[in-house]
Amino acid sequence: MKIFRILLLLALLFLYRIGFSQQKSFRIHTLVFYNFENLFDTINDPHTDDDEWTPMGSQRWTSKKYHQKLENLARVLIETGKPENSNSPTFIGCSEIENRGVLEDLVLQPKMVLQDYGIIHFDSPDKRGIDVALLFQKKYFLPTSYANIPLYIYKKEVEIQELVTPSEDSDQSEAVTTYDNRVFTRDQLLVTGFLDGEEINIIVNHWPSRSGGEKKSSPFREAAGMLNRKIIDSLQKINPDAKVITLGDLNDGPFNNSIKKALGAKAKKQDVPEFGIYNPFEEMAKKGLGTIAFRDSWDIFDQIMVTQSLIKNDFSTYQYWKAGIFNKSYLIQNSGQYKGYPKRHSATEVGFSDHFPVYIYLIKEAK
Repeated sequence: MKIFRILLLLALLFLYRIGFSQQKSFRIHTLVFYNFENLFDTINDPHTDDDEWTPMGSQRWTSKKYHQKLENLARVLIETGKPENSNSPTFIGCSEIENRGVLEDLVLQPKMVLQDYGIIHFDSPDKRGIDVALLFQKKYFLPTSYANIPLYIYKKEVEIQELVTPSEDSDQSEAVTTYDNRVFTRDQLLVTGFLDGEEINIIVNHWPSRSGGEKKSSPFREAAGMLNRKIIDSLQKINPDAKVITLGDLNDGPFNNSIKKALGAKAKKQDVPEFGIYNPFEEMAKKGLGTIAFRDSWDIFDQIMVTQSLIKNDFSTYQYWKAGIFNKSYLIQNSGQYKGYPKRHSATEVGFSDHFPVYIYLIKEAK
């Protein structure tokens, strides 16, 4: 009986080792989007409307506050995506940045400097001078091309279209010219390159605001969605298997026309057609989750979507794994009128942002 027990134990140990050796391992990369909310330096730029974000401006924006903001953002960025991925994000899409200089200061923060992030940035025609950009870890991603693609929209367009979404106030603004009514907003940033030798396309967005109300401004964001779709179509025409990730602060939730109709995003993988787009944040919105709060109502303005080529079951190449909203307790206001909201800058405290960051993972079977 003793010999039988020993043999049985050895057999079980052998089977366990076989099972363990057959477990697959994966390479994993985190991709983050974060609206930095007014990441301005302290220097007055005479060409943009940044006066409030100077030492003499209404925000009393000092060098001390600026560097605290950078430290706060660096903490969030390095922690987003953990513990599933112990490495810091490979890609960081960002919006509401004043210029390249603030990004250079950010990537040199002690928490980020060792990751050796590269920067892709263009100045946009936005009145306040706020732009979008992409940060990437140089050891994993090699960019081969990048371009800022302008969005041409005009004020007269909102006066002649029938709209179906409910109105909502906004404290944001866009610049409108007096000579042709063009609304100057952020460009869409397209970056193409190789992630561990595999081609990936990333579009970084900050779509037009809800200035004037959600209903009146909806056509602006629908135009942004159509431009986004046009960029993706162009990439897929060149390469039918193109892997495209579009991300940003869209100033619309997953159910709005700009995303559901103009971009054609689907909530379920099985509903995504060939060349279609999958939006994992729609299911989160149905559960009541959010990245931004307004009048005690939550919505998911910050989203990351992927093309059908990234939701296949063949993990011999990089594929989408899962998504999330990074809403740790230290990012949440714990008192006052905005208790429970994202902890933004105030007169007494340098916060983080009025948005929570969002992220996805890309994985590939390791050989």
